[in-house]
Amino acid sequence: MARIVGALTCSHVPAIGSAIAKGLQQDPYWKPFFDGFVPVREWLARVRPEVAVIVYNDHGLNFFLDKMPTFALGAASDYGNADEGWGIPTVPAFRGDPALSWHLIEALVRDEFDLTTCQEMVVDHAFTLPMALCWPDQQWPVRTVPVCVNTVQVPLPSAARCYRLGEAIGRAIAAWPGDERVVVLGSGGLSHQLDGERAGFINREFDQQFMSSLVQDPTWATRFGTTELVELAGTQGVELLNWLVARGTLPKAVRQIHANYHIPISNTASGLMLLEPIG
Repeated sequence: MARIVGALTCSHVPAIGSAIAKGLQQDPYWKPFFDGFVPVREWLARVRPEVAVIVYNDHGLNFFLDKMPTFALGAASDYGNADEGWGIPTVPAFRGDPALSWHLIEALVRDEFDLTTCQEMVVDHAFTLPMALCWPDQQWPVRTVPVCVNTVQVPLPSAARCYRLGEAIGRAIAAWPGDERVVVLGSGGLSHQLDGERAGFINREFDQQFMSSLVQDPTWATRFGTTELVELAGTQGVELLNWLVARGTLPKAVRQIHANYHIPISNTASGLMLLEPIG
């Protein structure tokens, strides 16, 4: 059966792409952020995953406010990137894994998750930046399965439902007859708000409690409703739902291989975690 070797959660601020393009990795402003990924890349080189399941939210490149699925899963043979208007260079296309994607789709529908199935799909910075941070040469040694979560337009899925989605993905991967090593990436957050009276809002205390909970009490955040999460993490901070999906794919017992927390990058609290299943 396929095996999830670990889950990686990180931020996806568009300014990261600009910093990469300008070669600012050693700039004093950016260095604490980029240095956090060195242990991640060492881990990836050691465990050599063959598939990456990327849990992220789209920012209007593939879905817009007129059509915003709660959960969408890609089933394409490849996924292209396009100019989003942020000034981020486009990157090479990503290989898909249609067979595994369809297996996940069928399993999740049996588990009563109503999905939008995308046989053609473009992916934005929430997908491309974590991949570029993990594999800076952009050669993409893994096949990819995009899992898109609505964190943009109400009604949003609850934290509890997102965690259950992760559990269902974990069960489906374990039931896949192949022997692939799979890494799950949860992309987004942490606390930030881009608009309104609280523009620039960052909640360090909540972020760090949330990160700790993913190791010690992974369902801790599921006690909060969507409005409460917005109050605690900011309007865009609800991207932490993607982290909960990724965490749900792992068993309850995990070990923290690496973590980094840095503020700010742009106007966002940057969190990074690498977790391995125990056993």
